[in-house]
Amino acid sequence: MAQPSIALECDAGETAFEREDEPVTVLNKLATSLNRRDEVPNQELARQIVRDNDAGAVKDLITALHHQDRAIRSDCIKTLYEIGEMKPDLIAKYHREFGALLAARHPRLVWGAMMALDTITTIEPRKIYGMLSKILEVADTSGSVIARDHAVGILAKLAALDRYKRDCLPLLIEQIAGCPDTQFAMYVEKAGPVIDVHHQTRFLNVIEARMQTIERESQKKRVAKVLK
Repeated sequence: MAQPSIALECDAGETAFEREDEPVTVLNKLATSLNRRDEVPNQELARQIVRDNDAGAVKDLITALHHQDRAIRSDCIKTLYEIGEMKPDLIAKYHREFGALLAARHPRLVWGAMMALDTITTIEPRKIYGMLSKILEVADTSGSVIARDHAVGILAKLAALDRYKRDCLPLLIEQIAGCPDTQFAMYVEKAGPVIDVHHQTRFLNVIEARMQTIERESQKKRVAKVLK
């Protein structure tokens, strides 16, 4: 029988996606279950899953993204994007689940999903490209610097591929043109290696305009290094 459709967000006490075979073993290793307020247990669990190539544990974490406890959901997305940083193949097939989380009400799930999507872009570029409008909407409206950083990372990875370069390079340059001063150098660093001859003039013009308002010397030095 098909499982009922549910919202991705629910607070403790609300109706949530639950199964009789809930992944107790994996959940018990999360920081919240251990009454820890730091991220070390989640990071250790991610390393263990990668070391064991444990696809079953990854599936359990994906299922628990619908858990009734918000803290459990937060720990799960943290563990998943940590896995993605180390071994993106293990989480790549769950791109739809991460994409759905971009509509979640809990900010940590949103930017955590963006981080996960960033880690798997080079593995599932066609799927991630299909989500690009939503990714950029979230980057521009969520108010999360983390979400925006990883949206730029996604754009840079897609722009490195011939199939998506034409569409993604203008969007990447647009992000550089409108980003906060504190993120400017990092975004230029991400874009520099993928800028082609057709977009070079626009890229340099944006940098020149932005450099007029950048005050921190460390930012200017990083940009100058890219331009060399």
